[in-house]
Amino acid sequence: MRRRRTAIVSLLAVFALVGAACGEDTPTGGGTPTTPPEAIVFETIEEGVLKVGSCLDYPPFESVEGGDEVGFDVDLTEAIAERLGLEVEWITANFDTIFTAVAGGSEFDMVAAAVTATGDTGAERDEVVDFSDYYFNSQQSLTVNTEETPELTSTSDLSEGDVVGAQRGTTGAAWARENLEPQGVEIKTFQEAPAAFTDLEAGNIQGVINDEQSSVEIIAERPSLEIVERIDTNEKYAFAFSPENPELIEAVNQALVEVIADGTYEELFTQYFPGFEIPEEYQAA
Repeated sequence: MRRRRTAIVSLLAVFALVGAACGEDTPTGGGTPTTPPEAIVFETIEEGVLKVGSCLDYPPFESVEGGDEVGFDVDLTEAIAERLGLEVEWITANFDTIFTAVAGGSEFDMVAAAVTATGDTGAERDEVVDFSDYYFNSQQSLTVNTEETPELTSTSDLSEGDVVGAQRGTTGAAWARENLEPQGVEIKTFQEAPAAFTDLEAGNIQGVINDEQSSVEIIAERPSLEIVERIDTNEKYAFAFSPENPELIEAVNQALVEVIADGTYEELFTQYFPGFEIPEEYQAA
């Protein structure tokens, strides 16, 4: 599909220097922000609109409440789009097919869905999409039902015959297969992350492997569920794009630098992740 061209001018070129810390580990397919040119000419599917694909079922990053898209990824994307002079149109997509969809270039311009761009999984995804600079540091976690299995306090307590849930197509599912299947643990995947926790709550499975920050939100009103182990996987999130649109990636990276430097990112992080320390690379200038 033919894309429409847009040109933007950086608010402050110095913002790009501040953002260099975000790319200390260069994201797969992306890059460290550098001093931007006078203007970046980029294309979107529809003029003036940034079409964004997301599963919209992964609080607190993205979900739908009262018919409105809400969450950290949602607000961060909106802030970036504002600096690019674009309106955001959210398009619901399944996580396990979302990368091939954005790579096709006709359904949406960008993916914002708590996407890990590091490690083996990031490398696999990089064969299909290109990534922006990192915007979030994450880790996995094990959640159990303390009423049903109070003896389970870590993944090492899981054994043959136990069943652990994870969202299909995620790094959590990949980690579980690599590390728990050798113990004889069965991995059960779900289209949506909250469904795995519902199954855990019902006592149908013994645990859920999922990103920690998301798990905290999902179990907030499920008193029988508790995170018992945090699993450091050194995951970093990035936005995903078609490899055919490098100018849009550059424009989004530039806007992300500005969002971090002016304190908007820090405000959103504090709002959605109270109690978590904001990493130094994402702190305001």
